[in-house]
Amino acid sequence: MIKIREIQEKDNSALAKLIRESLKANQLDIPGTAYFDAELDNLSAYYQSSRQRQYFVVLDENGEVSGGCGIAEYDSDNRVAELQKLYLTNTVQGHHLSYKLLTKVIEFANQAGYRQLYLETHHNLASAMHIYQTFGFEELSQPLNNGEHSAMDHFFILKL
Repeated sequence: MIKIREIQEKDNSALAKLIRESLKANQLDIPGTAYFDAELDNLSAYYQSSRQRQYFVVLDENGEVSGGCGIAEYDSDNRVAELQKLYLTNTVQGHHLSYKLLTKVIEFANQAGYRQLYLETHHNLASAMHIYQTFGFEELSQPLNNGEHSAMDHFFILKL
């Protein structure tokens, strides 16, 4: 049975590997992407360092890390959070887990008092963009500000 739970320290290496492999498979192992994020090898510490952040981990039938999705503050003054690092292994794709993860993140965002959920993505990730639009995210013509992921070329916002 597939489970979704909050991140734990023991998930760090599997998540970093999954994220880097996914980015590389989509030709996004380049500067300006999450591939080079400083916190990538220690995601649990990053997401557990603030009550305004959370990362949800997907475990497959064998208890192996098979994906995840995070949320963190983006523009605290305007109560904007950022949807971060939504990745799934090929073995669990197609089981609507992206939808389940997004639902968890949106529930967390509402409980944390956020008003909007922002994300940055790349045109190489067309299936992800379809999921975001299905969830009601609206595409923006430009990023909300000059974030660290300068290689991203599609920007979305969801009003909560």
